[in-house]
Amino acid sequence: MPPDRPPEHDSTAPAKATPREWWGLAAIALPCLVYAMDLTVLNLAVPALSRALAPSASQLLWIIDIYGFLVAGFLITMGTLGDRIGRRRLLLIGAAFFAAASVLAAFARTPAELIVLRALLGIAGATLAPSTLSLIRNMFHDETQRQFAIGVWITAFSVGSAIGPLVGGWLLEHFWWGSVFLPAVPVMVLLLVLGPRLLSEYRDENAGRIDAASVLLSLAAVLATIYAIKAMAEAGPSAARLALLATGVAVGWVFVRRQRVIDYPLLELRLFAIPTFRTAIVAYALSCLAMFGVYIFIAQYLQMVLMLTPLQAGWATVPWAGGFVFGSLVLAPKMAARYGPGPVMVCGLAAAAVGMLLMVGADGPWALWVLVAGMVVVSLGMAPVFAVGTEQIITSAPPERAGAASSIAETASEFSGALGIALFGSAGTLIYRHQLGGAGLADVPAQAQSTLGGALEAANRLPPDMAQTLVSAAQAAFTDALQFTALASSVLVLLASVLAARMLRRP
Repeated sequence: MPPDRPPEHDSTAPAKATPREWWGLAAIALPCLVYAMDLTVLNLAVPALSRALAPSASQLLWIIDIYGFLVAGFLITMGTLGDRIGRRRLLLIGAAFFAAASVLAAFARTPAELIVLRALLGIAGATLAPSTLSLIRNMFHDETQRQFAIGVWITAFSVGSAIGPLVGGWLLEHFWWGSVFLPAVPVMVLLLVLGPRLLSEYRDENAGRIDAASVLLSLAAVLATIYAIKAMAEAGPSAARLALLATGVAVGWVFVRRQRVIDYPLLELRLFAIPTFRTAIVAYALSCLAMFGVYIFIAQYLQMVLMLTPLQAGWATVPWAGGFVFGSLVLAPKMAARYGPGPVMVCGLAAAAVGMLLMVGADGPWALWVLVAGMVVVSLGMAPVFAVGTEQIITSAPPERAGAASSIAETASEFSGALGIALFGSAGTLIYRHQLGGAGLADVPAQAQSTLGGALEAANRLPPDMAQTLVSAAQAAFTDALQFTALASSVLVLLASVLAARMLRRP
């Protein structure tokens, strides 16, 4: 718990939060947990969903991806909209739509219905992160308490990501595929009941009209860019995908140019002139790029190399989430209070680089324990970076534009995560193919050359001796790919630490 109230004679100290603010923090942490769960939980339901609705391959991809696409596409708009109409109002509107769309999605009868409802969930989900973070900015004025509150906010996302597979797995064992959508409903209803009582309204009294052209440009730029990056991560580069990526970047350039000339921009470019804001955004973005890039290999390694069940793999990632909880709630506030936010971010990035370097040794009989230890070190290093960096992002912006600043942070996270998956996923796939091709196997099935999952499927149709040889070679090749991405991520995070240190020293 944050430290006691300062002496009464200290009239210059910021006001301490009351119990109402702390209960309000608990209320807004719940939708953040559900938001994180919804990003992962549907993946477990794909087999049952496919049997029930029989979607085509293209429809199945849209069912899975449309939620994340529209969350990313509407973050900038929702952050600025919250500043204009009120952050509490936008949060409650989003919660109501999220609950309604979740109920309808659980009982969807066709793939087209589910795609539309997942799209609505994405739009509603885009209201949650910027609204909740900007509310924290105005609820907690004491720096130590605000850092602790942001730690709780980050913890909600970490716990949601960790328990998503566990909750989803349990629901799918006992109920139909649509049940994975229903845990969001009581949480959002609770927020609708408690929000008006516990959360005060905050808005920019001088806000101008939302620029419709900027909304369309930002949505087109984000969707085109992220879709192209994700498509290249899954199927490799092509002329069409590169053209789509170039289009997204060009539209983004037009969007930025427009923000310079309109009176009330969606993207407040002047924030990037603030050194602390700029440094925190860079550290935040590079951390997400490295972490998402290596995490996609960890999940596959646990299940297809170490041969853990999905539930066992889920439990293996719990220490990762626990490190984020401890790092966000305990380490970050104490370290920031003692050493200052800049050194905490620099040292946290360096510690995360050591953790990723530790993952390079994940092989042999101790592979699981080495991997888990590396994940814990990474989470303990990254948690202060996210907690302190997020606090720097929202406090360096004017209070009336806290929603816009929050949306920039979340958009940077979404973009960096997608880019990390694309870059590291493509590099890891190339290494896997090269190593498998050099294993000296005769007649490697084409299916096995693309992914480790394909190799395991192909092995099921081979004689036992050949199958075992193929599986062993494919697992060894994938382990090499994991080790390379862990090493590359370590170098990237270490460079981020050096870059942050240089940016903070610059006047």
